[in-house]
Amino acid sequence: MRRYLLGAVAAVAVMAGGAQAAELSQADRTQILSTVDKGAPRLAQVAQEIWGYAEVGYQEHKSSALLQSELKKAGFKVEPGVAGMPTAFVASFKTGEGPVLAILAEYDALPGLAQAAEPTRKPVAGVAGHACGHHVFGAASVQAAIALSQWMKANGVKGEVRVFGTPAEEGGSGKVYMVRAGLFQDVDATLHWHAGDANDASQGVSLANISGKFRFTGASAHASAAPWRGRSALDGVEVMNAAVNMMREHVPDGTRIHYVVTDGGSAPNVVPEKAEVYYYVRHRDPQVVRDVTARLQKAAEGAALATETKVAFEQTGGVYNMLPNETLAKVMDQNLRQVGGVVWNAQERAFAEAMAKQLPANNAKLESAAEIQPLRIGGDGGGSTDVADVSWVTPTVGMRAATWVPGTPAHSWQAVAAGGTSMAAKGGVVAAKTLALTGAALFREPSLIETAKAELEKKRGPGFTYKAMVGDRAPPLDYRAKAGAEE
Repeated sequence: MRRYLLGAVAAVAVMAGGAQAAELSQADRTQILSTVDKGAPRLAQVAQEIWGYAEVGYQEHKSSALLQSELKKAGFKVEPGVAGMPTAFVASFKTGEGPVLAILAEYDALPGLAQAAEPTRKPVAGVAGHACGHHVFGAASVQAAIALSQWMKANGVKGEVRVFGTPAEEGGSGKVYMVRAGLFQDVDATLHWHAGDANDASQGVSLANISGKFRFTGASAHASAAPWRGRSALDGVEVMNAAVNMMREHVPDGTRIHYVVTDGGSAPNVVPEKAEVYYYVRHRDPQVVRDVTARLQKAAEGAALATETKVAFEQTGGVYNMLPNETLAKVMDQNLRQVGGVVWNAQERAFAEAMAKQLPANNAKLESAAEIQPLRIGGDGGGSTDVADVSWVTPTVGMRAATWVPGTPAHSWQAVAAGGTSMAAKGGVVAAKTLALTGAALFREPSLIETAKAELEKKRGPGFTYKAMVGDRAPPLDYRAKAGAEE
């Protein structure tokens, strides 16, 4: 997940004089904060275990099982393997009829970024790393839900808190299949958070996205003795890439197209029989994404015709753009400010100072980890997330917490390194407290939920019907199969 929560420079600051969010009683706040503090050591332990597992999308079997176990021990009813995904789950704690609040939990890692928890580049054995902080994401979301459930039970609060264990956020669109399956149909509001280098409840607009793999098939031959007998699948990939690169001048402004060749053959003296290229298309408007993807498919077909090969396209993912909810953002921002930022000890400060030297063009101040950034609504984020699909069917709000050294980019070895330290767990505690307090505020004042729903209806427009960008395909459970294999 990219850091869409901050939005872009064009985001509009929300003035303090606007509608006020719900105020929890001191007793409510004290109980919830105390519960999270008591669970903080376990939060850190769970996050560290998942950081060590570093399981990629749809292969997060250990990570998912650990989070499910934590919830079961806390009295949640857990349904595993939902929406056709073995590592997805829904956990529920219900005290009676009332609002249904969802908390999202992620836990997939990124391939190719295994790194020690040290402030200098030190790759370690392994094929993946938690370069987007989903290990602490999942652990903190679970602790937030547990704290909220205990508060509900102790205070006779009626309603239901659900944890959605959502696999394969990184390009696998796990939440899309859960939305498509109707699992959010009766959810009144959804809360989530993300690892980051600052503490922020701002709500940006992510980019809609379609991703997929173009697989070319040709005919192998000896590349020197009889090249005329071969038809190079790699040639098909390269002709397609050339055509798409020329297309970039003629697509709507704001379109992003990027690719990587995932299979180009095995030996230069063999004409490649098979080759594969993996593409992403992004834009703020989902329809533009659909249209540009269709043009990519035409480019692939033309490349196959030109090289006398065949091509097949498998769409691996597809997500909407995020719909920020200002009503919920104000509630979350208020609670984040009550919680405060991250305070490091001397050892963590020394790590941060050493890591800061490893960050490119880093102008961020280390002290900002203890601060809360201004609340902003709107603006384009640079990435895409399957949380966006959730935001189109239920009012949704998220935040960031400082789990990394300020100035750390997502999807970097620096993020992996910091994620394996105690500073990441401290950021997770900030997130768990904020999520739990926000959930409690919504339970105490359900009118906020109704206002948030009305805002969502207005932004979606009349007659909206959700239609998944992935169509009717099954979850691509093997899209990271090669990355997840031990080498």
